[in-house]
Amino acid sequence: MPDTSPHGPHAPHVVVIPLSDEAATAALARRLAAILRPRDLVALRGDLGAGKTALSRALICGVTHEDAEVPSPTFTLVQTYDTAIGPVWHFDLYRLSGPDEVHELGWDDARAEAVALVEWPDRLGPLLPPDRVEVMLEHAGPDIGPDARRATLTGHGALAARIAAADWTP
Repeated sequence: MPDTSPHGPHAPHVVVIPLSDEAATAALARRLAAILRPRDLVALRGDLGAGKTALSRALICGVTHEDAEVPSPTFTLVQTYDTAIGPVWHFDLYRLSGPDEVHELGWDDARAEAVALVEWPDRLGPLLPPDRVEVMLEHAGPDIGPDARRATLTGHGALAARIAAADWTP
């Protein structure tokens, strides 16, 4: 059962979800996809290997088709998809040296019409919108299992209410 923390009407809403394995991560991705709309931003945080790309891949497959080819945008920096929830742009900003470089990747178009999944959102600096979902993925620890993770979802601004209202139970 996920832990939720109560907040005031305009404060961020936080949900902590244990993820026992990659299947649990995929299930979380499907639940997250169900609340997303065009112009939403999902900021994916976590160390290398924490599961940011796995969660993104599962979300994209969930709104396209199960066997969709979803390459990591590590080298291309952005991949775009036509999906059931509208366009989805998957950004990996790890190699950017500053926020201004994101405009060359079609950032303005993505923000105007698409759901944006952003790995390494700290590279956005002041371009990170106030209305967003932050997903922090962390290794849960070797005592729980080698593939176990913990996801902390934080809804900011307009997305706080959607995070609070969603059913996060597997």
